[in-house]
Amino acid sequence: MQATAATRSQVRWHPLDLVHCALFATLMMIGANITSFAPFLVVGGVPITLQTFFAVLAGLILGSRKGAIACTVYMLIGLAGAPVFARFSGGASSLVSPTFGFIVSFILIAYVAGRIVERRGTLKSFVIAALVATAINYLFGTNWMYSAYSLWFSAPEGFSYWMAWAWMMPPLPKDILLAVLAGIFAFRMQKVLKIIPIKTKEGEVR
Repeated sequence: MQATAATRSQVRWHPLDLVHCALFATLMMIGANITSFAPFLVVGGVPITLQTFFAVLAGLILGSRKGAIACTVYMLIGLAGAPVFARFSGGASSLVSPTFGFIVSFILIAYVAGRIVERRGTLKSFVIAALVATAINYLFGTNWMYSAYSLWFSAPEGFSYWMAWAWMMPPLPKDILLAVLAGIFAFRMQKVLKIIPIKTKEGEVR
């Protein structure tokens, strides 16, 4: 009975949880549209944005469940028609966009990053979680993009699987650096905010 009560208390939502999710959804909207002010940050049709950075932070700081929900809220707002995706795009037509796979992956990477740090809350775990999440974002998003251009979207001349990955190389160093910074920043913030229970090396929850 006590275990059940404890579990219920862990999953109960509070008004502050809604604020946290809304905050990260908003940060993703802002990070998505940097290319509107710097058009040169578009390579091969793929906008270089800070969405991945904020999606990773959502998982690391809010935890797997709330981080994934924050990213889901962001995606649903965009699909509903609000211009919150990259270059102020939005609407149901985004579902067939070659880059929509990256948006879907934000939900997954927030969840994965959160799960990793929930199991072990060391600085190393935070950085590894951020790097693993970034790798998933690239794998999922790039393969979605390749499938889109191969199956239903008009592909550039000479397009190939390797070209899709070549398009992703310019933003890769930036995203690796941001992943490391996200891990370090989230580790420090988690000590202050303590939003999610973190297991220490000794197995204790703090």
